[in-house]
Amino acid sequence: MNVTVYYRKGGEDLSTLATNNDLELVVTERGGSKTVRVKAWADVVLRRVTEENVATVDARDTFLLNGYQSWTDTREFMLAETENNIYRLPKFLVNAFAFDRYGDATFYPYSKNKLHGYDVFYSRGGNECFFCNMNAANAYLVFEVDRASGRVDLFSDYENIPLRIGDELTVLSYRTAESYQAGMRLFCELFPRRNPEKIFGYTSWYHYYQNISEAQILRDLEAVDGRFNLFQIDDGYETFVGDWMSVDPKKFPNGLAPIVEKIHEKGLMAGIWLAPFVAEAKSEAYRRHPEWFRRGNDGKPVKCGSNWSGFYALDLDNEEVLSYIRSCLRRYTELGFDFFKLDFLYAANLPAYEGKTRAMSAEKAYAFLRETLGDRLILGCGATPFNCAGKFDYLRVGPDVSLKFDDVWFMRMMHRERVSTKVTLQNTIYRSFMNGRLFGNDPDVFILREKHVSLTEAQKEALLTINSLFGRVLMTSDFLADYNEKSRAWLQDALERFRTAEVTGFERDGDRIRIHYTDARGAQALVYDTEKGELV
Repeated sequence: MNVTVYYRKGGEDLSTLATNNDLELVVTERGGSKTVRVKAWADVVLRRVTEENVATVDARDTFLLNGYQSWTDTREFMLAETENNIYRLPKFLVNAFAFDRYGDATFYPYSKNKLHGYDVFYSRGGNECFFCNMNAANAYLVFEVDRASGRVDLFSDYENIPLRIGDELTVLSYRTAESYQAGMRLFCELFPRRNPEKIFGYTSWYHYYQNISEAQILRDLEAVDGRFNLFQIDDGYETFVGDWMSVDPKKFPNGLAPIVEKIHEKGLMAGIWLAPFVAEAKSEAYRRHPEWFRRGNDGKPVKCGSNWSGFYALDLDNEEVLSYIRSCLRRYTELGFDFFKLDFLYAANLPAYEGKTRAMSAEKAYAFLRETLGDRLILGCGATPFNCAGKFDYLRVGPDVSLKFDDVWFMRMMHRERVSTKVTLQNTIYRSFMNGRLFGNDPDVFILREKHVSLTEAQKEALLTINSLFGRVLMTSDFLADYNEKSRAWLQDALERFRTAEVTGFERDGDRIRIHYTDARGAQALVYDTEKGELV
């Protein structure tokens, strides 16, 4: 077989293709399914499980590379194209702003000669194939494409996982199909349909960002009409990120309870944003409880990025931390919130946890959130997608929408999770097969307002159209009372598509994507220009 198990025993790095004195390997292959289990006959530490040459692509093919987490750029690539690599920036800049903490840059060895993606892979063209990880609860399945030869290898991410004598573990398990279309049918069989309620909602973030107040929230609530079913308060209500029990008294002098009541009076679900696994440097949590934070090999708290005053990963092996998070979340359920947008969830598995893969850490953390919140609706964000299945109702499937189509020029050199309308629209399309299977897809907001935005009219129309076709969540941060007649008409058309249209397929054609769907009028088609951000 082509599977190699790399491991460490007594300080020596070893590998095996078959059963030896240290490991028993049991391989099962049947009808497009492959599973490898190991049983330890000695105390060892797993390093990686690889399989080479599982497929080949050439210059004519397009192939999906699914990004590490919600925000990571995800699309169909060609061999001539490259991935953004944060380490092309000066090291001092990366370190100063923790640009390498948002995705997989701290643990995946980027190379200009390779492209890579996670857990699901397909190719379209002359060399069609489909692969899906069936072991995502234990380990991520990483697909690597050699840009020179087109060879596709894969590895199962089991870095530094100890096995004691007698331990058994599934180290590799995936399903395959011989073509893209057969793969899409297989995916639907593997993941039965989930139909969470379609959400048409308002969120405060993309207009005001952290500059929200009771007066502004109530003003925008008044403008929301009966077509909506959700009104969400986003970041900015708390004193500091991590201090979820402390609502800013200057911004919200009456607290949040009266606002929840007014939201419910309008017949809407009340939504709230939290980042439960992190706290920023200025927070009481960070300053008063240093023992709550996960520390790296250097003994310092693990930094997760440069947002706010810089923010750090809470230690999810600490029972006091879990108790604190549980108390915070339950406080918001007691206030009456129905819908929880939980953000920056990659912090659960950015640090290393002894004896656990990153996938195991994510599984445990996301299950904890579901157990804590019970039947409340959960929208995950900044999370690893396959670990969200069965735990979250919805998942953001791209990065934040930007007020300029592809943000300013220097931001395009940043991490693969950067804010970008250009990127998130492609994520919305290329991750659409997950919608209604793993969770309901949230494509992020549309923007139709005229003020405080640099998107062109054509880009606004494209954003609204694609979001309404491909998502199960349709959100905006606009003050609807300011809409002109054209914006009102666009929104009404989009709501009709959102409720009734069904995408039947799409294909990449250079910089354009051809999209096919059906609605009350029958079969429809449109073409999206990914470089201009416009429908053509």
